[in-house]
Amino acid sequence: MELDLTWLLWGLPLAFALGWVASRLDLRQWRIAGRHAPRAYFRGLNHLLNEQQDQAIDAFIEAVQSDPDTAELHFALGNLFRRRGDYDRAIRVHEHLLARSDIGRKDRDRAQHALALDFLKAGLLDRAEAALVKLEGSDFESEALLALLSIYERSRDWPQARRVAEKLDLAQPGSFTGRLAHYLCEEADLAQRSGNTLQAFKLLDEAVARVPSLARGWMTISALRSQIGDANGAFDALLRLADNAPQALPLAAHNLAELARKLGREAEAQRLLEAAHERVPSLDVSEALASLDPVGLQQRQRYLDHLRQEPSLVMATRWLEGETFSDAEARQPVMLALEQACGPLKRYRCAACGFEARQHFWQCPGCQAWDSYPARRVEEL
Repeated sequence: MELDLTWLLWGLPLAFALGWVASRLDLRQWRIAGRHAPRAYFRGLNHLLNEQQDQAIDAFIEAVQSDPDTAELHFALGNLFRRRGDYDRAIRVHEHLLARSDIGRKDRDRAQHALALDFLKAGLLDRAEAALVKLEGSDFESEALLALLSIYERSRDWPQARRVAEKLDLAQPGSFTGRLAHYLCEEADLAQRSGNTLQAFKLLDEAVARVPSLARGWMTISALRSQIGDANGAFDALLRLADNAPQALPLAAHNLAELARKLGREAEAQRLLEAAHERVPSLDVSEALASLDPVGLQQRQRYLDHLRQEPSLVMATRWLEGETFSDAEARQPVMLALEQACGPLKRYRCAACGFEARQHFWQCPGCQAWDSYPARRVEEL
């Protein structure tokens, strides 16, 4: 049987032509898809730079639909949802990423960290804690520990906060010793409220051993000593404060003067307060010194001495309280006006955020910073 080469001559060019057409069609579709996805992606970036978050989200959703396997687009989309406050959708995006089996360990850790931030922003602290714990040993461990520390502070879980702070103190270049000491003081407060005074003293002793300059520790020890009837121990704790944290003496000046009068140790307290006032004039120290003096001219002389060292509307008002007015009826409205004007000057102000309060805080209620309130009042800053 003879081989018919006619079909071969026709078949080879036909197969070549069909293959060429198919490749061109595939190449054209690939180019169209390739142009379409970047166009949507760059359009989303443009909206993002113009702070048009809604339009950026729509563009990124279009890009994700064109290329559902791109993890970076999912991360960008999830972060946009979180920034807009759409936490449910952000959580779904990051959970979808975690459910994929084709992403590497780094992207998986990144998605886990993003999911934890979603929970944290949404106020789901228990779910955020569970997500953050899973980041132990990852590149996000330090950020996760800091976030856990914030959660435990907000929930006032001080033992857990102390455990995390100890880890951070070992791992981070910064020191967390000050926070650790405050956590011990918080635990001591809880122990005292539950009636476990011995445990409270143990925790406070550990706090001042870690940070001898911790004014809060010495003041709390003094308060506990007073509660159990140990006035001398309370007075001695404030003397330790004056030695280790002299800048915080104004916070304890009134208690020091009160204990001195009770124990007959006025001369000792007076010497200490006068030395402190010579170094840095203080409203609270001046008033504590005046309370140790006999009522009358000596007290007013303390106020006048302060005014000679440092102008002060508060001290001027105190001095005027003992002044005789030629018009007796004018005394009350004048003094009332001065007291109202002095009110804002007696407040304490956070050095971190500027939040003002009538009382001194160890942790700012506004920005949650520790030791951000100076011991001096607004008028003295």
